[in-house]
Amino acid sequence: MSPPAHSPSIDTTIDVPGRDPIRVRDIPGPPGAPAVLLLHGLGATARLNWGACFRPLSQHFRVLSLDHRGHGHGLRTTHFRLEECADDAAGLLGALGVEPAIVVGYSMGGPIASLTWQRHSQQVLGLVLCATARHFVPRRMARLARMTLPMAASALRLVPDAARRRMVQRMLVRIEHPELRDRVREDFLGHEPATVIQAADALTRFSSHDWIGTVNVPTAVLLTTRDELVPPVRQRKLAASIPGAEVFEVDGDHDACMRAPAFAPTLVQACLSVARRAAASRGAEQTALAADRDARH
Repeated sequence: MSPPAHSPSIDTTIDVPGRDPIRVRDIPGPPGAPAVLLLHGLGATARLNWGACFRPLSQHFRVLSLDHRGHGHGLRTTHFRLEECADDAAGLLGALGVEPAIVVGYSMGGPIASLTWQRHSQQVLGLVLCATARHFVPRRMARLARMTLPMAASALRLVPDAARRRMVQRMLVRIEHPELRDRVREDFLGHEPATVIQAADALTRFSSHDWIGTVNVPTAVLLTTRDELVPPVRQRKLAASIPGAEVFEVDGDHDACMRAPAFAPTLVQACLSVARRAAASRGAEQTALAADRDARH
């Protein structure tokens, strides 16, 4: 396995009003390009989830990414909530002075992206939802998870650092490239295992069935067609629930973001589609406003 390509970037820590400083990777794009904000999946980090996508996206967009709470360099927390992650994302965009951005979510990042729109719509230009769904587990399984995951999270807070390092080391055995292995080790050792378990618990409780149909910004759903974790049928139902959502497909399982060569170029196409539709919508809105002003005078 070769290491993912990276564009020149600035990793910096940003003071965000009302919360602790947030570390962000900020990759410049072409002058005047819109921004995309990348939100990773459960148990990953921005670098692990999006490493192969940074360079291709930066040819067209300013690329921003952060680690979610309890993951990698993300904020520390005692109780993980998807809504707080959405507030982190919006707070970061505000602190950076970024105009409305295209918010891109993978797996768990999908609910966080859609919640960012629901709670902070003025900061969302469009959505790209990848390998994700309106809900993640059947109700019966969700009830079982709710009984066991909180206890597992409490137990993991007692795991010594040495034991955690041994677990990470076992995960790295199959990664041959030393540079990539060091990056993965650094990211995983930043995890708070108990918080990651809490994040899994939060996903069992998540459902956007009641409101996802009200999304009113250009949206693309990037569907992983051989996904055994988030079945493609659920991904298609998500797309069908959002008015005007465009579907893009990648032949791959749930790890397609890291293993499918077609994922990065397909993500670029999805983001470009959302950007074009957003620009057209804004142009039509400005034309309508101008016509209204003329009519009044």
